[in-house]
Amino acid sequence: MRRWLVGGALIRHEDGLVLVCNRRRDRSLEWTPPGGVIDPGETLLEGLEREVREETGLVVASWSHRSYTVTVDAPDMGWRLKVEAWEAALVQGDVVVEDPDGIVEEVRHVGRVEAPTLLAASPPWVHTPVGEWLGGSSGGHYRFALHGAQRSGATIERLA
Repeated sequence: MRRWLVGGALIRHEDGLVLVCNRRRDRSLEWTPPGGVIDPGETLLEGLEREVREETGLVVASWSHRSYTVTVDAPDMGWRLKVEAWEAALVQGDVVVEDPDGIVEEVRHVGRVEAPTLLAASPPWVHTPVGEWLGGSSGGHYRFALHGAQRSGATIERLA
């Protein structure tokens, strides 16, 4: 079973947040908060700060709190994903896309009205907790299961 630890940054902007547009392997576009896989030897917050800087050019000087966690089990594909989403307290710098992975195509400050439309193409384990966070919910753990051997045809079940 492969396991990934991912950090997600919730960066408030006026009535919304900062989102990045990711180009996936199947060439589709998916909007998400900035973040990514935490490398071996990094703490979660060190890795999250690195990911935010790489994807957006922004520097998170301090974090407020962990807003929520997500676990996604995909037993038929042999992986488990754990996400910790942290709210940034102080962010500095200007937006510059210099993603070394070549995935991020755009960074946008998105208002509360526009966010659900952009997030709709992301998996439920992304858009559900982000949407609830935008609505004022903070805290909690979300659990999802992905059933099927291919992501494109898999079904997603929310467990909690």
